[in-house]
Amino acid sequence: MTYQFTIIVPVYNEEENLERVEKELSNYLKIATVSTAILFVNDGSSDNSQALIETICKRNEAFEYILFKENRGLSAAIKAGFDAVDTELVGYIDSDLQTAPEDFNILLEHIGQHELVTGVRSNRKDSFVKNMSSKIANGIRRAFTHDGMDDTGCPLKVIKTDYAKRIPMFRGLHRFLPAMIMLQNGRVTQITVQHFPRMAGTAKFGLWNRLLGPLMDCFAYLWMKKKYINYDILKSSKENV
Repeated sequence: MTYQFTIIVPVYNEEENLERVEKELSNYLKIATVSTAILFVNDGSSDNSQALIETICKRNEAFEYILFKENRGLSAAIKAGFDAVDTELVGYIDSDLQTAPEDFNILLEHIGQHELVTGVRSNRKDSFVKNMSSKIANGIRRAFTHDGMDDTGCPLKVIKTDYAKRIPMFRGLHRFLPAMIMLQNGRVTQITVQHFPRMAGTAKFGLWNRLLGPLMDCFAYLWMKKKYINYDILKSSKENV
């Protein structure tokens, strides 16, 4: 089957969530507004996640996986997914399913006029510390990038694949995807999506990851912005070949 959209699902020690992930994503495939495939990227899990992923992929034609040799982080998992897909559109969702797969249909409504559509979590169901640290981190990031985004940490995005593949990822850059699309003169918008409490497993990001880490990443982004190469070809003899 030819697919138009691939959903990347980064996985790191999520064995308690994966059966629910399979159920929810399988249900979404039945109502997806474009033909959709699922790509698990196992970021070197040390639990039983890989065995479950392989079982899920064997019984679902639209599901595939990548397994890292060792844990390399969320940005690496997303980058590996971008590199692997060959569909026109790519997106991702966290395996904790605190966002709803059906909301991809809402984002897809807007992708025709934009190169990236990102969710904004409505009425977040996280702890006070997590909400406040994310709010502060988003404020710091906006001050550095001027991207105008309210919630780049929302794990629900749709991107035109040719733009996604041109993003020069580094550790922590998953927080800067809208800004990196803007560096390519891409159009970005944000849409409100649902948010739910984590049902199983444990969060992989602590205070350092949500607050101090992003502050350091802002300086990496500024360096990247200064060095970023962007060009448009006006004419080429290859067009006539």
